[in-house]
Amino acid sequence: MTGMRGLTVRWSLADAPDGVEAALATYVVDTSHARFTGMDGLSYKTWRLVPGEWFEGCYVFTDDAARAAFEASFRDVAAESPGSQIIGSSPVLIEPCQVVSIAEGAAGFVAAPRA
Repeated sequence: MTGMRGLTVRWSLADAPDGVEAALATYVVDTSHARFTGMDGLSYKTWRLVPGEWFEGCYVFTDDAARAAFEASFRDVAAESPGSQIIGSSPVLIEPCQVVSIAEGAAGFVAAPRA
């Protein structure tokens, strides 16, 4: 297998304040989506959430070097990142991962700030 160009960053929502899910969705739509759209070295990012359980950013980079550079810079500010500020705690997981394959379905892929 080749490189580890994926990265998962997950926060627990177990002790997060009421309304955190709406606040996170607003942050993604108003700020975060634009920050990552067109980012050098990033193929795509998805934001995932299970209410009351966790919020997560899933990144796929163009290569290992881009992933490693982003991970290193994020680790330096993870506790102060916007997600941590909104949730009230640091990520519980910052994990590089192997991207085995990517398939695009017949419906195609639409990049949008709100899914």
